[in-house]
Amino acid sequence: MEVIKIQVNGRNRTVHCAANATLVDVVREQLHLTGTHVGCDTSQCGACTVHLDGDAVKACTILAAQCDGSTLTTIEGLAQNEVHHPMQQAFNECHGLQCGFCTPGMIMSAVDLVQKEEALDPAGIRAGLEGNICRCTGYQNIVAAVLQGAQEMKEQQS
Repeated sequence: MEVIKIQVNGRNRTVHCAANATLVDVVREQLHLTGTHVGCDTSQCGACTVHLDGDAVKACTILAAQCDGSTLTTIEGLAQNEVHHPMQQAFNECHGLQCGFCTPGMIMSAVDLVQKEEALDPAGIRAGLEGNICRCTGYQNIVAAVLQGAQEMKEQQS
């Protein structure tokens, strides 16, 4: 068993897990944060995307033991004081979701994309979200949501 100390959504946590446990399994099964979804287990769908030390990562490809001493943000940690993050709000307002399975990972990737890119256009958003698959929406509303969320995130920073 491994003992991992990790800050999760602003709270210090200690987790005991097998050496081969993936981060997504620990997040869902031990931390009970089920917004992070398991889709493909092969790093292709992006449903398990979280922020690890400020970067979007696919939690199905990272061993939890590698995260000792790290800071983790899941979809549950984006909202502050029960107010949705601007990207969460934009996905809701722009109908950037249908079944909702890919949505948490898509939002986490979108937030990371906006934080790292100066100027985004629809083509850049599509390229930046290539690692996330949605089988329902056709991406048009997702792109609109990211554009709106990006604008609101920038307004909040001003």
